[in-house]
Amino acid sequence: MMINPQIAKTIEQLDYRVTVGDVATQSGLNINEAQAGLLTLASDVGAHLQVSQSGDIAYLFPRNYRNILRKKYLSLRLQDLWQKIWAVIFYLIRISFGIFLVISILLIFVTIIIIVIAQSSSDNNDRRSSRSINGGFFPNIWIMPNLSGWFSPRSRPYQSVRSAQGMNFFEAVFSVLFGDGHPNPNLESKRWQKIGKVIRKYKGSVIAEQILPYLDESTPITNEDFMIPVLSRFNGYPEVSEQGEIIYRFPELQTTALNREPVVVSNTLREQPWEFSQASSGQKMLTLGLGILNLGGALVLSILLRDGTIALQLGGLVAFVNSILWVLLAYGIGFLAIPLVRYLWIQRRNQRLEARNDRRERFAAALRSPDLELRQKLKTAREYQSEDVIIGSDNLAYTTEQDLLTQELDRLGDS
Repeated sequence: MMINPQIAKTIEQLDYRVTVGDVATQSGLNINEAQAGLLTLASDVGAHLQVSQSGDIAYLFPRNYRNILRKKYLSLRLQDLWQKIWAVIFYLIRISFGIFLVISILLIFVTIIIIVIAQSSSDNNDRRSSRSINGGFFPNIWIMPNLSGWFSPRSRPYQSVRSAQGMNFFEAVFSVLFGDGHPNPNLESKRWQKIGKVIRKYKGSVIAEQILPYLDESTPITNEDFMIPVLSRFNGYPEVSEQGEIIYRFPELQTTALNREPVVVSNTLREQPWEFSQASSGQKMLTLGLGILNLGGALVLSILLRDGTIALQLGGLVAFVNSILWVLLAYGIGFLAIPLVRYLWIQRRNQRLEARNDRRERFAAALRSPDLELRQKLKTAREYQSEDVIIGSDNLAYTTEQDLLTQELDRLGDS
């Protein structure tokens, strides 16, 4: 049995006593998913049902319900174990690209030095060969950065969500190559959470213009078909006022298990732009500099080994590097090409992202300064608003915490 993590998180956030409307509003799930998930979870952990006199239902979960599930289902324990193992595996994958870059550079330049020494020795001029190697050909090639700190996070002036936690050199290499993941994870979930909160803020009755700042609709808006998924998710329905405006009503989101504080929600959904890399500027320069050095060394080595006779004569490391030279060349080209292509892709994607943000902001601005027609629609929608239906402990008709006979006797005694 797999529990929905959004439902589990919502239950904990709302102090283990929730209604279907609470879960749908807080998590952004549609009403049917919230109801099905709550019923399944309540059945598995032995949660209690509380039914108000009006017939509305709240679910009361034990605070240790996660422990109950873990003891009951081995698969949950295995899932937790796999998540820990995968975190280690993914970290090794992240640092492997930086490690291979360092190994590639070392292989290339050690091989170049071996070939140069061999060619110089063949001229029986040891002194010139010594000067060529030690003072002329590669004067500073082995003045490398201190590797001791490359695995260790370090502080830096350029802070971000990832770099604020520290990013070592090998993580930075992966970041420059492939980025740091989606800047807007769970965007759809956040979208529906905000829409649910907006509906609850306006007491279950809204107009389409109040939902637009959270959608991806383009202008101009010719119809209100975009409200159909909202109605489906939160089990709402449209209603036409006497003035002819369409009001969207969501009565199930008005049922709650607690007396909530006033709903606070941002006036628009804003996507964060894609970032090329969260590595520091120094790490980016070092990574790209080593990439250029790696590709340049691979090209020089391909020239030295172009006829293949040197590799046959020297054998050993030179022969091995000659056999994988195409891999080193491909890695060197890809190491520089991937960030370039990704940079261009990010620029284009951010343009579209900012266009969506701008449209949502315009919709939100129209609500802040409504024209005469929009003011009339907002006024009409307020007439359809209703107060929350709160399922409290004082208005319960039935709860599974006690048997039915005891509850009937208590009710008769109170009357």
